[in-house]
Amino acid sequence: MSACGLDFGTSNTTLGGIVNGAPVLVPLESGHTTIPSAIFFERDGGGVLIGRQAIDAYVAGSRGRLMRSLKSVLGTSLIDETTQVGRKRSRFRDVIAYYLGAVKRRAEQAAGREFRNVVHGRPVHFVDNSPDGDRKAEETLREIVRGIGFDNVTFQFEPIAAALDHEREIGSEEIALIADIGGGTSDFSIVRLSPERHQKADRQDDILANDGVRIGGTDFDRRISLGLVMPLFGHGSAMKRHGMDAPTTYFHDLATWSNINRMYERGVASSIRQVRREAKQPKLFDRLLRVLEEQRGHTLAMDVEKSKIALSDAARADLSLEWVEPGLAVAIGRADVVDQTSELAEGIAVRIGICLKQALLAADDIDAVVLTGGSVQLAHVRSRIVGSVPAARVIEGDTFGAVGKGLTIEAGRRFGPGR
Repeated sequence: MSACGLDFGTSNTTLGGIVNGAPVLVPLESGHTTIPSAIFFERDGGGVLIGRQAIDAYVAGSRGRLMRSLKSVLGTSLIDETTQVGRKRSRFRDVIAYYLGAVKRRAEQAAGREFRNVVHGRPVHFVDNSPDGDRKAEETLREIVRGIGFDNVTFQFEPIAAALDHEREIGSEEIALIADIGGGTSDFSIVRLSPERHQKADRQDDILANDGVRIGGTDFDRRISLGLVMPLFGHGSAMKRHGMDAPTTYFHDLATWSNINRMYERGVASSIRQVRREAKQPKLFDRLLRVLEEQRGHTLAMDVEKSKIALSDAARADLSLEWVEPGLAVAIGRADVVDQTSELAEGIAVRIGICLKQALLAADDIDAVVLTGGSVQLAHVRSRIVGSVPAARVIEGDTFGAVGKGLTIEAGRRFGPGR
């Protein structure tokens, strides 16, 4: 039996073990050490797919139910609610358990050993400004992880894990700001690091500050979608009755990864048809109804996400919606994204100031800023983080693997590499 580090992320998941004294992430899907946090239930009692296979089946047009951003329901009332999966309703916590159980089995098969003890990653705050909600979210996750076959489950903050991974590469003592900007949360830690300290089992005194906020890549997707894409489907459009606009709930659900499947619940389409009859531009709602009839809400969300990622390297991305209507498209510029999401970027950057105050440090006291997490690739987010500690050298962490490797290091310390 072996200890492992498990990073169940909003967008991707990794699991690692200690091999010859070093943290090694286990291949989970076709040689990849990361697997998308996605699950697809094939229709009419068919199979259940996870990761890239789940997404590929959905994109290929297989009939069934795709669920992504599963981690987002932790800390919300959704965790104990049920959702339609095939012919029955299942609790969200049971869907998460199925996904994580499948990841554990794959890892054990690939590694050739059983994993019974785990250090699981967690954001600094599952829930903003709610210690009780935060505690309940961690306990829920603990129950789920124990239920899939782990005997001992402990937690480590994700930015602290990223710091442990970075610490293996340094040659002298430094104070580092760790910025982990993920799919669901943005987390920061200020940590004192050194080669000598790396050998210590207890690092509590080296953690100078911890803070985070529930803002991540999926929030940027939602803002971009609502501001630039959803108007093509009726968001913000006028109704025939003077002074009234179309209801907004449909569009917020369709733009939110964890809520998309609500749009397929019984009665939603008929409600939208009623709105269509009262709308000044019924054609817009015809487009919306087509998305629902074909259950392509996740396709729309993935198109938005791909455009956002493309804008990390290009000034403009052309989002084609040809599958909705011939010739339908929207051009998204980098400036448009900044305009729609600047408030989110500012909300992330504010946490750095809070961390500095916790640590009783000035910005110039930070020697290095370590960037990790997929959403740190957004140019305006990155610039706000780096600009907050201008004297620090910028370290490009392993975008999708740093946290997982750090959790694995911690697992080796807490349980021993062979336990």
